[in-house]
Order: sequence, then C-alpha cells, then structure tokens
Amino acid sequence: MQKLIIDGGKPLNGEIEIQTAKNAALPIIAACILTDEPVIIENCPRLKDIDAMLDIVRHLGCTAEFDGNDLTVCCKDIALNVINSDLTGKLRSSIFILGSILSRCRKAYISHPGGCEIGLRPIDLHISGLKGLSVKIVDDCGVICCDGTDMKSAVINLDFASVGATENLMMAGALLDGETVIVNAAREPEIVDLAAFINAMGGCVSGAGESVIHIKGVKRLHGCKYRPMPDRICAGTVLAAVCATGGSVTVKDIVPEHIFGITERLKKIGARLSVRGSTVRISADERPRPIHKLETNVYPAFPTDMQPQFCAMLTRATGSSVIIENLFENRFGYTSELIKMGASITVKDRIAVINGVDSLHGAAVKACDLRGGAALGIAGLAAEGRSVVYGAEHIDRGYESIENLFSALGGVIRRADG
Repeated sequence: MQKLIIDGGKPLNGEIEIQTAKNAALPIIAACILTDEPVIIENCPRLKDIDAMLDIVRHLGCTAEFDGNDLTVCCKDIALNVINSDLTGKLRSSIFILGSILSRCRKAYISHPGGCEIGLRPIDLHISGLKGLSVKIVDDCGVICCDGTDMKSAVINLDFASVGATENLMMAGALLDGETVIVNAAREPEIVDLAAFINAMGGCVSGAGESVIHIKGVKRLHGCKYRPMPDRICAGTVLAAVCATGGSVTVKDIVPEHIFGITERLKKIGARLSVRGSTVRISADERPRPIHKLETNVYPAFPTDMQPQFCAMLTRATGSSVIIENLFENRFGYTSELIKMGASITVKDRIAVINGVDSLHGAAVKACDLRGGAALGIAGLAAEGRSVVYGAEHIDRGYESIENLFSALGGVIRRADG
C-alpha cells in the first residue's frame, strides 16, 4: 500500500501540462486488436489502469511496449485465451475489449469486470447490444462466452447512453459487412476520439459526438500513429484544487470545450478564468461561493467523475451546497473521510448537502476509489496541517504521479510506503 503525505494550507501557483486521457487511451488500446499491424499510441499515460489493459492484450498474444512516453501495440497474433478474473477484476473497462475481439476473431471469453466500488454498473447494455449484432452469449460460471460466428450489422438502440457500450459496439461493427447504427449513443469526447482512431486505421465511423453513430464495416484495418485527447477530468481536478486552496494556475494542452461544464460552474463560485487556445488560466483569491444544486449526468452535463473533487472544494465554500449524483449509487463513500478532516457533509441516498466550513484540518484518511482519492488529495492540500491519504494506489489508476502534478504547482505533497 502507498500513501500520500500532504502539508496543506498553501495556495497553488504556476503552470502545468495535462496528461493524455485515461478514458480515451483505454478503448484505443482495446481497438488495437482490430488490426494485425503495429499501432503507436503517442504520449500514452503510465497508469495502473493502462497497465491492467496491457496485461489483458498481452494475455491474448499481443505485444505492448513503451518507448519513452509512446506505446507500441502489435496484435499480429491473437490467442483466444479466457480473460480470467485475475485480469478483469482490476479494470472495469476490460468489458469493452469484447467488441474488438469479436470483430477480429468472432469469438471471445471474458470474466465479469471489476473496478472501483462506486455502484452496480451492470454490463447488460453491452450484452444486449452485442446480441443485437447476432452474437450468441452464455454466462458460464462467471465467464461471458461469446460466439460471433454469425455476426451481422444492425441498428442498435441503447436504453441508456452508455459510454462503454457505445465504444464496444463501435469496435464490434468496425469489421462487419454492412452498416451498424448506434441510436442513443454516448456523446462524450472520448467517443469522438475512439472514432477518430478507428478512422485513422482505415475505418469508416461517422456521427461520433452526436446521438446516432454510423459504422460502415471495412474488410481490413491497418496500423497507424495516434495521439489521444488530453484528460478533461485531470484538468478539472487541477482547477477544482486551485479553487479549494487559492492561487493562480495555467493549465496547458487541453480542449476547452471538453471542460465547459466544469469551467462554467467554477465561474459561478467566484473563480476567474480566461481561455486562450488550448490553455485555461484560473485565479481564486477568496473562498468559493456555494452551488445550490449540482447534478451529475452524461455528457455534456456535469461529469460524475468530477463530483468528488467538487465536493471537496465545496467543503470550503461560504455557504451550503447540494450535489445530486444521478449515475452511481455509491459514489459518496469518500465523504466520511472528508468529515474526519472537519468537513460538514450530510448524505442521504444520492444527495449530499455540504455546509462550507472556515477551515479543514489535517487527518489520516483512506482512499477507496479513484476519484474519491483525488478528492481527499484536494482536501489535504486545502487543510491546515498534515494529512496522510492511504490507498494512493487507487489514485494511480487515473493520475500519473499526482504528487508530482501538485508539487509542480507549489503543493507540499510526497509519496511513501505504508
């Protein structure tokens, strides 16, 4: 186990470049299976979730090697090994490797996925969508056995705009004869990025970013070199941290429209923001104003992956805020740890009421999931005194050395064993 030791109460200042998006890189790695030629993913983040996905593709007979920050994946040879729970238990995103394996090999075997314990997150949309492409699926003692021998393109209408199910179906349709259409598709920027990657390999995907996506199947895809989008959640985490601690920070190498839902709310709480090209500058001189109602939902609404970081920031607000979590039923688990630091938070079902306090104090707390861990890091940076955040390995799933990220901005934060 790893821990972060934070001496808080210091404003953040300086400039920072944002890492490549984890949630873009993961499906892109899965989509490498669609071609037997090498693919180079530029500036791929070195994260625990990336390592978990690479373990899966290597288990299937692919090679994956880093050269500096660039990752080369070659899936010339595919072995239809069962992807067991030792591999899938580390990564929720393991489920959308089904689409690429089925598209390439027409059969796949995978154990049920794991990941952060923030809610049920059922895979029924993935399964029903693949069945709509004529895949025969049987659950054999926890192993999802898929036979796509008779796969056909089709129109799939998703009951919910699921990011993972949309990605799975995009990959599944990439090599099918005819046209696959996804209705009520997810619209997240990571969907657009995956479509651009498939097209860079010679695919034909249109409509990504809208509610209807068309995938015209091609006979073969080729290798390519591709740089995924910057991480909008990492950018939002930095911006929220500045509002919690005070200071002035320039965030570089982002796509401002991807974080519009975040920056607009930061303006409402009193932060000063300016956008120029791929750069956002934020200044926060005073405690944030409260947000009377903040609701999470699918893009372009406020992202659930930013909910914990905003909650941590709002513990320092000048009044009471309300957050409504519409996507995951267990996402407020981290709030009990914030309360140890002096926060005043009441949670009932999917609603949290945060009464801002004059100051937080340092404490020993434990991260139990990725974004909740980031929230504890923000609280530690804003608190007076020393905080110790245990379970830093959860944070490592989505942030590349978060201690270096905040140290570069003047935060006093370091990593240790124990």
